[in-house]
Amino acid sequence: MAHVLAGRDLVAALSSPVAVDDLLDREPPIVVVDLDDLGDLDPREVGDLSELVVALPIVVAGLGSPEACRGPAAVLADVVVGHDDALARVERTIDRNPRAAMALALLLRGVSRRTLADGLVAESAAYSMLQAGPEFEAWRSARPGRARAREEGPALRVERDGDRLHITLNRPAVHNALNARMRDELYEALLVAASDPAVNVVLDGEGPSFCAGGDLDEFGSRSDPATAHFLRLRRSVGRLLASIADRVEVVVHGACMGAGIELPAFAGRVVARPDARFGLPEVGLGLIPGAGGTVSVTRRIGRHRTAYLAMSGETIDASTARAWGLVDEVVDVSLA
Repeated sequence: MAHVLAGRDLVAALSSPVAVDDLLDREPPIVVVDLDDLGDLDPREVGDLSELVVALPIVVAGLGSPEACRGPAAVLADVVVGHDDALARVERTIDRNPRAAMALALLLRGVSRRTLADGLVAESAAYSMLQAGPEFEAWRSARPGRARAREEGPALRVERDGDRLHITLNRPAVHNALNARMRDELYEALLVAASDPAVNVVLDGEGPSFCAGGDLDEFGSRSDPATAHFLRLRRSVGRLLASIADRVEVVVHGACMGAGIELPAFAGRVVARPDARFGLPEVGLGLIPGAGGTVSVTRRIGRHRTAYLAMSGETIDASTARAWGLVDEVVDVSLA
């Protein structure tokens, strides 16, 4: 485990360009700070220090008591952990994919200053940058190529009954992994609701899982990251969901990974079955959340918990997701 820096030592280091340079030389790029040692900082000091941290390409992990982890000084940390085991998980991820972890930390520091649209643009740009990076390339190289079986029929089932539009993700054999075809069909289906203020949407998934995330067989398959960036913005399902959020209910179950929680988090109401489990695995692939999660998930659970999910690789169950506010209700029956 990395050496824990006393809070006051961090304060002193941030005030010295030479000391800051020493912090940035760390491998892996993580500074662990004792938050209990910062309890007597006043709000002005915290604000000044956070401005010094905001552009530093390093991950600041805050370690401390529950009170300190919820205290005002925690704003200086990118990820907050309450015990050594959690910190060790975060450190392992940062050690394997430091560029992705730093990119996420830098992006999340600015979430409170951005509009939803600004956030989607910033996330997509950072995601595209990492697609061209060595960590994602290493993940792709280590993953054996697989021939894609041709799929018959639509990737969605869409049924309309009056003012109720029921959309079901329909790739159950691959746990409804989100590929380009499903994204485009989902975008078109949501346009129907966006064009008619009377329409309410229920979105769910067929098979064992709501959505296990992006289709790994398509990751990095675009000709270049710049083109992928503009297409991601052009066909943003998250943007559409946010525009009609008060008329959208998402019912999730099974694996809800990556896009499988990033997109539902935009909805006005998210209902989980008891078997639902949630995670943000993208940093482990050398990427960051790319379906809008740095916007939608942070608005529900805050940047520290979002960073922890992404940097620890941990999954949480439905009851924890409810306690955090990631979902609005846990029910044991179908609402669809």
